[in-house]
Amino acid sequence: MYAERLNKIAPFRVVELMERARALEASGHELVHFEVGEPDFPTAEPIARAGVRAIQEGHTKYTQALGLPELRASIAAYYDLLGVSVPAQRIVVTTGASAGLTLLNGLLLNPGDEVLVTDPGYPCNEVFAALVNAQAVRVPVGVEARFQVTGAHLASRWGDTTRGVLLASPANPTGVVQQREHLSDAFGLVRQRGGFSILDEIYQGLVYGEAPEYRTGLEIDKDIFVLNSFSKYFGMTGWRLGWMVVPEPAVEPIARLAQNLFISPPSIAQQAAIEAFSPQSMAVHEFRREQFAQRRDLLAAGLQSLGFQVPLMPQGAFYLYVDVSSTGMDSFDFCWRLIDEFHVAATPGIDFGDHQAERFVRFAYTTGSSSIELGLERIGRALRQWGVACS
Repeated sequence: MYAERLNKIAPFRVVELMERARALEASGHELVHFEVGEPDFPTAEPIARAGVRAIQEGHTKYTQALGLPELRASIAAYYDLLGVSVPAQRIVVTTGASAGLTLLNGLLLNPGDEVLVTDPGYPCNEVFAALVNAQAVRVPVGVEARFQVTGAHLASRWGDTTRGVLLASPANPTGVVQQREHLSDAFGLVRQRGGFSILDEIYQGLVYGEAPEYRTGLEIDKDIFVLNSFSKYFGMTGWRLGWMVVPEPAVEPIARLAQNLFISPPSIAQQAAIEAFSPQSMAVHEFRREQFAQRRDLLAAGLQSLGFQVPLMPQGAFYLYVDVSSTGMDSFDFCWRLIDEFHVAATPGIDFGDHQAERFVRFAYTTGSSSIELGLERIGRALRQWGVACS
């Protein structure tokens, strides 16, 4: 009755965990949320006010399929600040980064083609390939490589039907920022093979510590496809807005797909997003980035004090990828026991692939310091009750 491709699409377990968390909350329990990949801060007030103005001024009609010219120009100006010149005509505004991935898979993959993705990585990447009857092939990249993807990793899985790669920096679930030399190596390998490179940069801006080696992958290769979003750094998850930078020859076919699949991105969200780049809004985004850095340090120190290994302190995004094998449980059992018995929600590594998945749990520091401290206290209590020695 239903399409066969559905048999290849696994449940997104973090959603199941979130539903379990909501059920527990509905029955009166206080949950600590480490599972949610969504900033807890509300959208910055200047952006919200711009959205209200857009409604009041009647900006509620369809827009151009590739986005408002004013917004595309604002995004181009943002890249100028990053030190890269990107013509506005190469910028495609999308209904969230998910719509961008839908368009890119429709543009670049034929039925039976393969695209390489990292393991661990964002699980829905495989679904977008399945929608066009292509296949995502996982490339294992673990602790031994510090989660850094190289050309050699890609070459090991490149086959006759491989057409390109989808990488991410900063990455979900690890928070890793790919080193410039590794990205350059990876892009070079793909270029040699005549393939395409997509770089997911939806956590761009959420980078901590020393200044990064590059601000966008377009510094390394101007011909890659870049995916970005207003959801994470800009705090606009529910507005469902993202963008892509595509090579000039791809603009017209992308426009044809966008016209047919989406008509246009949300008009009100686009009007609001123009304000996301104002000095007032950028000050809010930067303050919140500093808050995330403090939360990262608090959560990492607390988990390490409980005996967990954090093999790599994340440079970006808002996740810790934590080795829980010292508990004697696999990550799936650990997470479900933790939420059912102690009302702390985190996401098992199995959601992000196969490689070392049983060892790792993703903890999101998208909740405040008091909630982080409560979660750490509950996890400590869980370990004591389960008879797991804390260091």
